[in-house]
Amino acid sequence: MSAQEINRLQKVLEGANLQLAAVASDVLGKSGRDMLEAVIDGEQDAEALAELARGKLRAKLPALRQALAGRVQPHHWFLLERILAHIDFLEESIAHIQQQVAQRLGPYEEAMTLLQSIPGIQEVAAAIISEIGVEMERFPSAKHLARLR
Repeated sequence: MSAQEINRLQKVLEGANLQLAAVASDVLGKSGRDMLEAVIDGEQDAEALAELARGKLRAKLPALRQALAGRVQPHHWFLLERILAHIDFLEESIAHIQQQVAQRLGPYEEAMTLLQSIPGIQEVAAAIISEIGVEMERFPSAKHLARLR
């Protein structure tokens, strides 16, 4: 859902002729967020918006000024505000779920450590434990475990 909202955000920006993604690698990074918030608040001056750039993005100020010279209408402000609010909600929900998963995996810390020692498994170790558990005795063989759906 988060990726869909980011795509919607990009479409709205393109509809307003704001080419922020062409210059900024992360539209929702600190600089991008500041610029989007300023657009929502009614700022339309490309120079002022570009000045909100931070870090490495400041080296791209001329391109940024050009990318931010759009035609933002009131419906764009509304859509940007709603999309950003939904992205914030989704990020907050994901963080809350991750916190709950981490809390519930506490008793399985040793199993998590063992799983994470396998190359390529770090990111999915929690999913593996939640799907199959830690008691392998219930599987007569590795083939039985691999056939799980």
